Amino acid sequence: MVNLVAAQKPLLHGLMKMAGVKPYTLEIEPGTIMNLWVPNETIPNPKKGEKSTKSQTLNKPEKPVVVLIHGFAAEGIVTWQFQVGALAKKYSVYIPDLLFFGGSITDKTDRSPTFQAETLVKGLKRVGVEKCTLVGFSYGGMVAFKMAEMYPELVEAMVVSGSILAMTDSISDSTLSRLGFKSSAELLLPTCVKGLKALLSVAAYKKLWFPNFLHKDFLEVMFNNRNERAELLEGLVISNKDTAIPKFPQKIHLLWGENDEIFNLELAQNMKGQLGENATFQGIEKAGHLVHLERPCVYNRHLEKFLSSVQEGHRAEK
Repeated sequence: MVNLVAAQKPLLHGLMKMAGVKPYTLEIEPGTIMNLWVPNETIPNPKKGEKSTKSQTLNKPEKPVVVLIHGFAAEGIVTWQFQVGALAKKYSVYIPDLLFFGGSITDKTDRSPTFQAETLVKGLKRVGVEKCTLVGFSYGGMVAFKMAEMYPELVEAMVVSGSILAMTDSISDSTLSRLGFKSSAELLLPTCVKGLKALLSVAAYKKLWFPNFLHKDFLEVMFNNRNERAELLEGLVISNKDTAIPKFPQKIHLLWGENDEIFNLELAQNMKGQLGENATFQGIEKAGHLVHLERPCVYNRHLEKFLSSVQEGHRAEK
């Protein structure tokens, strides 16, 4: 029987190519492979006899770079399908698949957000990215914060949605208790239709109905590498006593669904206070954790406004 979710992938891939990005596979180091979608114009025309872009050296981006970093439930282009086309005319858009998502894999045992950040930075530098603005959602936001902390020369600004600086044990415990889940894996790695419905019910503002067979198809396609992803969740939680708020030099814009049940407005406002004067906040009403998918037009408008302000600031500095 045909998996309808898997059957949609060629269509989504085609739409992404029309929007201006193509897939590129990169060996970061032996045993570590990263898949990322890169701007069409950075891939040189293949030489005679070449059938793949894997061995090609990419051209450097010509426009300001935006890197879209996905969350925990889906790979890059599934997460950002409504943002790529809106951004690609003015920006060079890169959409990576983090390790154990999409086609990205490693034989290393490190499962920390720091390792994800280090690997992604290596990949971006290999494809010619020297400066960028990060847009991180949920788990991807935590990776983005690590990138901004460790590589300020690379990351010039950030947009973060439905995320936090770090998953402390107190935030993890209180969030799971409030949502009624025993563990992060129970919430984020559902194994049955009932579990997937429970995840979607807390992630989305509007309670949408889908037939059970579509939920089953989604489970088969989107939740591979389960053991490794469970280890990622374990590597995410840190002790309260190990937390320290970095002083970020970058402008950071928090773009939030006002009805986010996973990382609610209180957490967002507390984080804004911790980040200081470089942080701004914008709430989007009638949207939950999946704000970029639920209200993409509003989300894109606020996103583009912030990105434009970053570029205007660079022009003013010159």
